[in-house]
Amino acid sequence: MSARSKARKQSLDILFETDIRGTSPADLLARKLEEVDGQDARPMREYTRELVEGVIDHRRKIDELISTYAQGWDMDRLPAVDRSILRIAIFEILWSELVPDAVAIDEALTMAKELSTEDSTHYIHGVLGRIASIKADLAL
Repeated sequence: MSARSKARKQSLDILFETDIRGTSPADLLARKLEEVDGQDARPMREYTRELVEGVIDHRRKIDELISTYAQGWDMDRLPAVDRSILRIAIFEILWSELVPDAVAIDEALTMAKELSTEDSTHYIHGVLGRIASIKADLAL
């Protein structure tokens, strides 16, 4: 698994946990950045921080896009893991110049296959494909 894949997974863990608990991803990220010692401490990757902060900074637009293009799915009805996967991938597609769209989509699908359902991979692929295809027309 590549370093960026590990960072995406670490970002997913943070976003998923805060979504489930209804807490702030910024607060959890700050706590994890401070946890450098101890049995459970894991080094925080720079790309993890970039992803979480990017999702936080653009969350309103990201969630608007999910609501618009996840046809038939209300944000509240989407599984929390799928919401988090979509948020990370949409951030990468729209605001990260380092990651090609196809890579962001493939990584999202890989996480969905490992952590969610087969149905999830289908609609995640549909939402991300649509957003990638119209990104030049979006007002960001």
